[in-house]
Amino acid sequence: MSKACFFGHRNINSTITPILRAEIENHIVEKGVNTFYVGVDGKFDTIVAAVLRELQKKYSYISIYRILAYLPTDKDEYRDGQYEKTIYPEGLELVPQRFAIKFRNRWIVEQTDFVIAYVQLDYGGAYEAVKYAERKKKSIINIARIGKD
Repeated sequence: MSKACFFGHRNINSTITPILRAEIENHIVEKGVNTFYVGVDGKFDTIVAAVLRELQKKYSYISIYRILAYLPTDKDEYRDGQYEKTIYPEGLELVPQRFAIKFRNRWIVEQTDFVIAYVQLDYGGAYEAVKYAERKKKSIINIARIGKD
């Protein structure tokens, strides 16, 4: 089975939800993805997590993992029951905090087969992560581009 991850802008509108849901479901049904890695850094990640939890009711065999860039300061901060597992990538503790998200994003790309993105801008962390995934020859779908080509 395959793994997919997500990169998107921190501030987006929830109107992307239907197209995101369709693309995730396509990855489950058509591409055999059963494991999903999600960050915790903005509105896009929040929307992705909600869609995945909804789809998990239909596809009970999928696994959802929250991938941290920083250790939580409050022991209950990441125990909300929404995720089966939380991962703090090995080696991240040695990375200066200002580079933590970039390190985490590259780690995620290395672990996964597919990238589902919502990237409209040609700068920022989501853009850099997608460019890194391109260099690693990952399969990428940018839902911000659907219907615009």
